[in-house]
Amino acid sequence: MSHPALSTLRLAAVNIDGVLLNDTFSPVMHRLVAAQGVEYTPELERALLSRPQLEAAQVFVEVTGTSATPLEVLGAYFAERERYLREQPVRLLDGAVALLERLRALGLDLVCYGGLDESHFQRHLGPWAAYFSEPGYICTNAFRPGIREITRDFFSLAPHQALFIDDAASVAEKARELDVPFIGHPSPFAHGFQQELMRRAGVRYLVRELAAIDEAMLRALDAEAAGRTVWRHGEPTPPQPAAEAPGARS
Repeated sequence: MSHPALSTLRLAAVNIDGVLLNDTFSPVMHRLVAAQGVEYTPELERALLSRPQLEAAQVFVEVTGTSATPLEVLGAYFAERERYLREQPVRLLDGAVALLERLRALGLDLVCYGGLDESHFQRHLGPWAAYFSEPGYICTNAFRPGIREITRDFFSLAPHQALFIDDAASVAEKARELDVPFIGHPSPFAHGFQQELMRRAGVRYLVRELAAIDEAMLRALDAEAAGRTVWRHGEPTPPQPAAEAPGARS
């Protein structure tokens, strides 16, 4: 069946963990915060999720009052994540491959991005690497959230020509700032707040299942991208700084 290419969007940038793969990061963050006796709040989750690793570790040190250094916090985090993965292994989410097929069928270049190095992509998405355009995967740990860099530096596109699909509200906030089309796929983690934070940020396209990102939604976004109206009707609520998170130790 023929699918005419989209008229404005040229690129779909898809987050790896939480969109194509299951979320194995926020549950571990929650465990470590709870172990310190600190309340896990929307503001704290916002400050920790989808940040450069050392930046997030520094926030953890400041909020929890731990005597560990940021590097020690990172070591503890990844050790805890390895334990978590024995219970909940990394897996491809339902509808992930069909989504990639749908995006390519509409004429879009595809790139995957995330905070871990490329070996993570190759290990879990290697069999589907052919769906992605060069460079295939971009590690954004050094410049998170990476929207400007991916759009401008890697693909030489204007902001309205790139669609980002992510599970983090901080990425949505940057997309809104840059007027970049965005679809939110917040984690179903029971103690998480990303859906609430995305709504605060004014995200209009929120999905629970990847199958909901269908051709009709993509064509609607394409039309709005052409008119620069993707974010026009959302009403953002200013986020609170992480330092004000209740329950933090003095």
